[in-house]
Amino acid sequence: MKSIAAFSKTCLVGGLFVLLPLLLFYLLFSELMAIVVALATPIADLFPRGTFDNLRDPEIIAMLMLVGVSFVFGLALRWRAMARLGSRIEKATLMRLPLYKAVKRLSHGLIGSGEKEGFRSGLLKHDDDTTELVYLVEEHGDGKITILVPLAPAGFAGSVKVVSADRVIRLGASVGEASRVIAHWGVGMSDIMGSDRV
Repeated sequence: MKSIAAFSKTCLVGGLFVLLPLLLFYLLFSELMAIVVALATPIADLFPRGTFDNLRDPEIIAMLMLVGVSFVFGLALRWRAMARLGSRIEKATLMRLPLYKAVKRLSHGLIGSGEKEGFRSGLLKHDDDTTELVYLVEEHGDGKITILVPLAPAGFAGSVKVVSADRVIRLGASVGEASRVIAHWGVGMSDIMGSDRV
């Protein structure tokens, strides 16, 4: 009788270890697809009314729409005149919106675009010979840096500090790579610490 109970318990626990990650993946994937559709909705609104009313797979159309529009904007920005015009329009309108500048810097950091103004990953040196993974938000020009000290596993929650620039080691890893390490409670830290330091 004990062997049947032990066998049942082992099968149940083993099944849960397989089933729970699959269910979590499914939930995250469905949420991600809902976000993709929400992001593509303003683009779809530019088309004639009713164009996308009877779609079987709106997620696929939404992804194609986002990729297509991103490509067109990227292509336009490759031309100097369009890039200058886009920059002027951005400075006159979007840069005046609260949080736009921060979101723009964060997005540059996430994709690792190498932009000077993007968030960067780094290590904050402490007096006790330890280091802490941080995001470099802004350099002040007077030897000080604004950093975000993220909390694991929520990589974009934490405290904002102003520290001396010599206490920060800049990493070559993108903010996206660093946030992945934080989300996994430090797994992969050796990879980004070994990345080219800037």
